[in-house]
Amino acid sequence: MTIETSTDDDAAARLGRLTDLATPFAVRTAVTLRVPERIAAGTTRLAELAAGCDADPDALGRLLRYLVHRGVFVEPSPGEFALTDVGELLRDRDGGGHGGYLDLDGLGARMDLAYTGLPHAIRTGGPGYQAVHGRDFWADLDAHPSYRAYFDALMLSQQRFTAPQVAALYPWDQVGHVVDVAGGAGGLLRELLGTHPHLRGTLVDRSEPVATAARTFAAHGLTDRVDTVVGDFFAELPAGADVYVVSRALTDWSDTHATAILRRCAEAAGKTGRVLVVEVLPTDPYVPHRSPYDLQMLVLVGGRERGVADHVALASAAGLAPVGTYRGTDGLTLLEFAADA
Repeated sequence: MTIETSTDDDAAARLGRLTDLATPFAVRTAVTLRVPERIAAGTTRLAELAAGCDADPDALGRLLRYLVHRGVFVEPSPGEFALTDVGELLRDRDGGGHGGYLDLDGLGARMDLAYTGLPHAIRTGGPGYQAVHGRDFWADLDAHPSYRAYFDALMLSQQRFTAPQVAALYPWDQVGHVVDVAGGAGGLLRELLGTHPHLRGTLVDRSEPVATAARTFAAHGLTDRVDTVVGDFFAELPAGADVYVVSRALTDWSDTHATAILRRCAEAAGKTGRVLVVEVLPTDPYVPHRSPYDLQMLVLVGGRERGVADHVALASAAGLAPVGTYRGTDGLTLLEFAADA
């Protein structure tokens, strides 16, 4: 009698799924060769696809048939390929789109390849990005304009989800002047000023994103109500505003650095101002370590995932006390702080 010791759900099969590299690199290769766009444009035969991709026909066919078995493509007739709903997603190359992120020539792949520096990050507690790519993440953006442009577009795409909720959840009618600390390309501040015409705004960030934000504000007719300041949130911030927003930035930093950022906000806000921390919890309700986000932040920039209690503890160390919490959809959370009496 033969005893079956292997099933689809045995430990070895689960380990195989956990450690598979062929599939993610196969998907990324198809994206890098722009196979989904070519198929969508009507180039569906293998020979023509190979010519368009400047690829070996046999090798490309092997790649596509591997991905047929994984639901990315279908082969309705021999040598002819079409997209599934998953394949359709790979055509999106806008900021935040799957195709743009998965292209092996782009920043998204560079970010994911930083995971090979995870042992360094675990040993040291600091980021692994520089150990892999030769410079830290922020310096890499500065050194490659295409990476900076992609990153700015990615941040703007995230603000399309975040910014309207921030504009609606917080009582902005009680605010006259808001400072967006590390405001990037200006997506959040643009939404706030557009939704609330009485508001004045100031955006503080490094020179590259500030230049992008200035163009954004000018394109939306907001230059008379907004200032852009080249600055560093580890240094002194413009003082005297009503609200200082730190949106989706603290996760990029260690506890020590995040506390320093909040302390600078607290100094600028003084006794009467408010500090508003905006974060999207990767699991809702928040469950630590369920998503890969914590490890991603560690390996990229030495940051970390935090829940509400963790942010309150950071704020307390910076001399701030909680005032209110505003919850949106899909984990969006606004934490309001004021000077600790």
